[in-house]
Amino acid sequence: MSGKVKVRAAANAEAMSGVVSVNERILRDCHSLYSDPETGLIALASHLGLSFLPPRKKIFVMLMGNHSAGKSSFINWYIEEHIQRTGVAIETQGFAFITSGRKRESLTGDATMHLYPHFKPLQTFEGVSEYLSTEISTSRQKKFSLVTFVDTPGLVDGDMKYPFDVNKALLWLGELCDLVLVFFDPMGQALCKRTLDIVEKINEHHGEKLRFYLSKADEAGGESDRQRVLMQIVQELCKRPGLNKCGFDMPTIYIPNPNKPSRCVNQIEEVCKTIEKTITQTVQNTLNTLGKDCQRLTESIEAKLQEDDDTIGSNRRARLRGCMFGLMGLMIPLFLLASALFGTIPEEVWLAVLGRDGAEALALYLSPLQSVWSVLPEGYVAHVFVTLAILSVVFVLLAQRCFRTCETLGKKQRRYLLDRHAYVNDVVAHKKKQLYEDYLKQSVGEHDMS
Repeated sequence: MSGKVKVRAAANAEAMSGVVSVNERILRDCHSLYSDPETGLIALASHLGLSFLPPRKKIFVMLMGNHSAGKSSFINWYIEEHIQRTGVAIETQGFAFITSGRKRESLTGDATMHLYPHFKPLQTFEGVSEYLSTEISTSRQKKFSLVTFVDTPGLVDGDMKYPFDVNKALLWLGELCDLVLVFFDPMGQALCKRTLDIVEKINEHHGEKLRFYLSKADEAGGESDRQRVLMQIVQELCKRPGLNKCGFDMPTIYIPNPNKPSRCVNQIEEVCKTIEKTITQTVQNTLNTLGKDCQRLTESIEAKLQEDDDTIGSNRRARLRGCMFGLMGLMIPLFLLASALFGTIPEEVWLAVLGRDGAEALALYLSPLQSVWSVLPEGYVAHVFVTLAILSVVFVLLAQRCFRTCETLGKKQRRYLLDRHAYVNDVVAHKKKQLYEDYLKQSVGEHDMS
């Protein structure tokens, strides 16, 4: 156990020195890559019709259980500061967010929602707004700089009235939080039906987030008493569908007190390890999501540019067809007019207007039409004129329709997409690779990474 204490002490000393850990820097850098108003991936995704969410800079750990289960006491122990009230009475009546910051501060419900905009829908639950608060601590103990604890109301059965729908709020928070720690108090409230009901519902969709602990284990009497309490809790949990898992684990924990030694095995360090594993997994998921989002953006930009190229080609072909139809629509009435006038206007007029060469060329081109008109019965000439006039109008309408081209990207828009494409492929992808290398260097040697 002394080795663990030394490692923990070294980690705490590094945190207190103000040094930003690698994982903390990675999450902050990833958040910045998404949220920058000008070059961020969220702004680019919105331009492309995609919806991205910025990665969190911290994980959210929700603590739930019956009242007096030791949730607030654990938070105080973890951050090594008495920030949450503790006691036998129901001290925590609302939802308290405990996070690290630059100075000690207490925030109200509105300020809390401004600080955590993704939790803003929580205000829609009737009566919850007045029971939201945030406690900011300057502590950097353990991994607190990467954790925001959500301390929840103590749960009881019977006639206890809550000022809001606590079950619904806990289920909603369970979906958003990264980890849900369920504390069971061995002093008579461990089998609180309300707690078990909520745990069962969270387990239906987010069972991987749940962790169970027997808190205040040092107050449960002797070893046989603890084992009996553990068996009762496990048996009650296993009665619930979905919770009857093989290898069910429930470590015994309590707040260590040098003035009150206990022979009970204290596994509270396992809770810290669970939180650290969740942080590590969140860092991996954030980097993996960054890579996938970069690929989605790159593919979306390439698809948009290819679609624009196809549209430009289609518009070009449409304009060509429009010119052909328009030319045919104009040539028909011109030839009709010319053939009609050529037969009625004396040859001397054409010679005077076009000259001998022009008149001969016109006669040469119009001679086929004159031949056609000459073989047509006299009663059908008007019908042919009307038919050709209608055909001319049809060609003009077709030409007009062909010139209704699809909208394409402007030069400025294409330049923007090409610049963003280069930025995502070169800058963001390189940054993601560098962050991944920094993350892996914590665990493996540089020779393994090559």
